[in-house]
Amino acid sequence: MDRFEERRKQLLEECQIDVEQLKGAWDRISQFLEPFLASLGTPKRIEFATQYVVGLTSDLQRKNIESIAYLHDQDRQPLQRFIGQMQWDHRPMLMELARQVGTTIGEADGVIVFDPSGHAKQGTHSVGVNRQWNGRHGKVENCQVGVYMGYASSQEHVLVNQRLYLPQDWTKDRSRLDACGVPCDVKFSTRLNLSLDMLDEQGPLLPHSWIAGDDEFGRSTQFRRDLRARNERYMLAVPSNTLVRDLEGGAASEWQDSGPPANPFVRVSALREALTDDDWVRVDVRDAEKGPLIVHVAIRRVLAITEKKNPSAEETLVIIRRGDENGKLVHDYYMSNGDRQTPAKEFARVATAQHRIEECIKRAKSEAGLSDYETRTWWGWHHHQTLSMMATWFLVLETRMGKKNHASSDRSTGPRSIGHDVARRNRVTRTRTNRAQLSATIGTKRTRTLLPPQKTQILATTTS
Repeated sequence: MDRFEERRKQLLEECQIDVEQLKGAWDRISQFLEPFLASLGTPKRIEFATQYVVGLTSDLQRKNIESIAYLHDQDRQPLQRFIGQMQWDHRPMLMELARQVGTTIGEADGVIVFDPSGHAKQGTHSVGVNRQWNGRHGKVENCQVGVYMGYASSQEHVLVNQRLYLPQDWTKDRSRLDACGVPCDVKFSTRLNLSLDMLDEQGPLLPHSWIAGDDEFGRSTQFRRDLRARNERYMLAVPSNTLVRDLEGGAASEWQDSGPPANPFVRVSALREALTDDDWVRVDVRDAEKGPLIVHVAIRRVLAITEKKNPSAEETLVIIRRGDENGKLVHDYYMSNGDRQTPAKEFARVATAQHRIEECIKRAKSEAGLSDYETRTWWGWHHHQTLSMMATWFLVLETRMGKKNHASSDRSTGPRSIGHDVARRNRVTRTRTNRAQLSATIGTKRTRTLLPPQKTQILATTTS
């Protein structure tokens, strides 16, 4: 009995809330969800979706269906059917998300960023699970891989779209696909093509002047060609062993009418070693907590070896040099179709923005349960991911509003800065009576902390 009483007190303590603050939060989240949930049609579906997003924005330690249902004092099976079995279309919600992001934080020089991310899963029956690379854990393991599209501007950065990657051995097994509810029109598609699909779908809604991605995207000549065909300007990381011909230095200046310059194709790391001090430009990227973040940028006009039969496909090689945490020099390499005269500071800005998507994914996983789903179906994966991205966007908006409300304050902008200290000073125990009152409005939510945008950013892709 003593253990039970101790656990009961712990649960009651966790259920303490600031009623006045929650009243405003419920009004805001209700208004926030209206345009997203209009496509669901029925009141019951809207109720389920609302409860789920409320659960995702709560401080539940594990934000899966069972925990969210418990939060609302409900049986998990109706919510489980809504997420994992009902075939409601999540795509209108993603389009609304992109529209809101574009109008709220969109800027003409915004950057669209692509990045795959793994979700470790056990067993073999969940849709898309396979032995594949999980970048989050840095190893090959049993996982699902989502391809994510993020948007970064000077104001904020957030996820706006996703696709589940189905390995080829999955798409060849129709019975396995049927067991997970994968639609018949879904065929094998590379992660690069999934990214292009998202770009075609939402690109017009997101003001941008750059496309960025890690070396999985940059090493593909075809992906770079596809972006050029769409009149998109890109800056994509490439491995240090990428072979290019220098079109500026040495024999490259001796152009001949009969063909291309005589410079051989060399690794970008070898080209970097041949640079002189005069080839590097110092750039102060931004102020960081420990002082200005300073990098050095070198720019060369090059031709990739994969384009040697197409000499008109010249590109700009951007090399960024910086010191890591241990003071060791690290070099990152990028291929771009940006003009050779693009300022070094602009290239450094885009390189920084590229890594914002890593922060976006981390924030969605830690604050809105992006990886906490426990559903095996195609629909369940997309439903959870979409609602999690919506929940993250709501938290971003709450953080932005909190910053404005405390702009004249000396308070920290850390995770506990918005409402948390007030809640600690003015809490009441949630009884079944006031819990029902809160649920009648929109659902139940505990006092939570909001994750602010990261202040610091590490520029790192490929280390030579």
